[in-house]
Amino acid sequence: MAEKNYTVTGMSCASCANAVEKALNKNNDINASVNFATEKLNIEYDEKKYNFDKIREIVESAGYGLVEDMIEDKKMELYQEKIKSLKNRLILAIIFVVPLLYISMGHMLGAVLPEFLNPKVNPLNFALAQFVLTLPIIYAGRDFFLHGFKNLVRKSPTMDSLIAIGATAAVLYGIYATFRIVTVDPEAHMDLYYETAGTIITLILFGKLLEAKTKGQTSSAIKKLIGLQPKKAKIIENGAEKEVLIENLKVGDIVIVKPGEKIAVDGRIVEGATSIDESMLTGESLPVSKKVGDKVVGGSINKNGSIRFEATEIGKNTVLSQIIKLVEEAQGSKAPISRMADIVSAYFVPIVIGIAIITGIAWFLSGSGLVTALSFFIAVLVIACPCALGLATPTSIMVGTGKGAENGILIKSGEALETAHKIKTVVFDKTGTITKGKPVLTDLIAYGKYNENELLKIAASVENDSEHPLAEAIVNKAKEKNIEIKPYEKFRAMPGYGIRAIFEGKEVQIGNRKLMENRKINVEISQKDYDILSNEGKTPMYISIDNELAGLVAVADVIKETSKEAIEKLKKMGIKTIMLTGDNEKTAKFIAKQVGIDDVISEVLPYQKSQKVKELQEKDEFVAMVGDGINDSPALAQANVGIAIGNGTDVAIESADIVLIRNDLRDVAGAISLSKATITNIKENLFWALFYNVLGIPFAAGIFYAFFNGPKLDPMIAAFAMSFSSVSVLGNALRLKFFKVK
Repeated sequence: MAEKNYTVTGMSCASCANAVEKALNKNNDINASVNFATEKLNIEYDEKKYNFDKIREIVESAGYGLVEDMIEDKKMELYQEKIKSLKNRLILAIIFVVPLLYISMGHMLGAVLPEFLNPKVNPLNFALAQFVLTLPIIYAGRDFFLHGFKNLVRKSPTMDSLIAIGATAAVLYGIYATFRIVTVDPEAHMDLYYETAGTIITLILFGKLLEAKTKGQTSSAIKKLIGLQPKKAKIIENGAEKEVLIENLKVGDIVIVKPGEKIAVDGRIVEGATSIDESMLTGESLPVSKKVGDKVVGGSINKNGSIRFEATEIGKNTVLSQIIKLVEEAQGSKAPISRMADIVSAYFVPIVIGIAIITGIAWFLSGSGLVTALSFFIAVLVIACPCALGLATPTSIMVGTGKGAENGILIKSGEALETAHKIKTVVFDKTGTITKGKPVLTDLIAYGKYNENELLKIAASVENDSEHPLAEAIVNKAKEKNIEIKPYEKFRAMPGYGIRAIFEGKEVQIGNRKLMENRKINVEISQKDYDILSNEGKTPMYISIDNELAGLVAVADVIKETSKEAIEKLKKMGIKTIMLTGDNEKTAKFIAKQVGIDDVISEVLPYQKSQKVKELQEKDEFVAMVGDGINDSPALAQANVGIAIGNGTDVAIESADIVLIRNDLRDVAGAISLSKATITNIKENLFWALFYNVLGIPFAAGIFYAFFNGPKLDPMIAAFAMSFSSVSVLGNALRLKFFKVK
């Protein structure tokens, strides 16, 4: 089965999305999901039976269009064209609706009409003028009629169907009244409904324009990310500078970046040093220092130094492109909470049409007359709003995932964003997650005639060419303290013991207790320090010079600066924390105590991690797993929500539901908080959308007017209310843009 994403065109409401889904899913070997807010179709299908052309035929048979994936710039261009078209149609409608309203209602307010349009003198001219003015407005709103009646014939009515039926009913009654003026009743000019049809179409077009503009704001995160990538780059070709379009860059090209310029693609610095602003990608506000050998990421900004870097990833393989892809997929996905709205939307329009017909018949049979019955019939049709229901969930998901991306939290699906708020237990891997994953020299204790700096110089010099991680920690500490590293002689590695070398004529040995005992070196003086360091989860090693104990050095995988604060945040949220590690119990418990973790599961083999997560789930715990390594991937996949550290392996990131680009564990709490805020926002949207329809439809049907002597709802006011309901839902979703991810 192949999985693809396409863009559906011509949709006006959630019922349209349901119609496309229904048309596709009735075919064997197709599983389709349509997101109305993003206009995205996510489809799985058998490639042996279907291709894009066949899928497009199915969608077109349902009355909609289908477009293959385009570059984002083209999508934005088409979106702007759509807004421009709506704006032009609205302007056309306004040009004609203003004189239409003046002619039809102005005389009621004392406005002066020319004699040839005066309804008392020339009622036929009065009616025909309104009819002529209504025609361009109908043309401006022609899509409502074309799509609405087509979908009605296909037995998949949509919001356009409601507008088309209501406006057509008003126009047809107006034509009927005009005919009566000519034939039997000049006073029929009082019953013209042309201005109702014209005003409804104009107001709906206005609402659609507002909706389109507001929807554009919900995807602003993707626009910002796309805006990060420059269009051109300067490269070195045959020894000279040359400017090229970034789509023409190749892996291996040497790219020049001057201060203030954007990094075009991912690469590795080969010349120069600088600091780079990566805030839009990672959320980290401070510039990051970069030197030769360091990686640079496309879309980041070079702050203060000229550099040259070798392009290593281009096109869709860059970090920025991958982030855009993840955000797009997340915004296009459906959250489980949207299923209720989908079910309601599927039956909504047919039920509304039924209510409108019953309303019209009931008022007509009550003796109120055809005009009153028609008024209530149209009001019910135009006040009902399946759009608000359809937009309630996906718009919040769009804004929520976008907000996460802006803060270095990549949420890969709507489902992940929704379910994260349920997390009650967070399980952490240790190495590379709570700790930095890289051994660091933490202690150096001198016992003989050498001081600490002298010992560090000797130890770093003899370990300089060793590939052992512990040796690297010693050498890095010396470089950090600007201690000179000098040559050595006769180096010898002794696996299981340590190393031996001659340095400045002295025999130097660095290793474990077995090495010291083998050389009959007395280490009793260091026993107390050795035990303390061991109990702290560190790895102590002895240093001897000319067969005398000179010092003790300890190396450890140190805790990240933010780990303790991250655990404290989760505890304040009432979330239990567990550390899951293959380390020995003593080391694991020491690390856990330092950061405040509640429980420890130690000495776990890699393949056992997912089983431990499963055991927690079997105790009815909703579990998130946070990890970075290949061995964490099964556990990330098993957890209810998998959270990968951004500098982790590709496999771990692929297995996770959420990726923390900043490698900051505090973002675990941030992701959960964002999920809670998004779910609250979705529930508010659904409440107001349902409340609006539950209250609006009976009001439009005249129930309050009939039984409680309440006000009567004019169809034009109903049209305005319908347009406003969608915009209000979108506006509430946009409030998430102001949410602070802590």
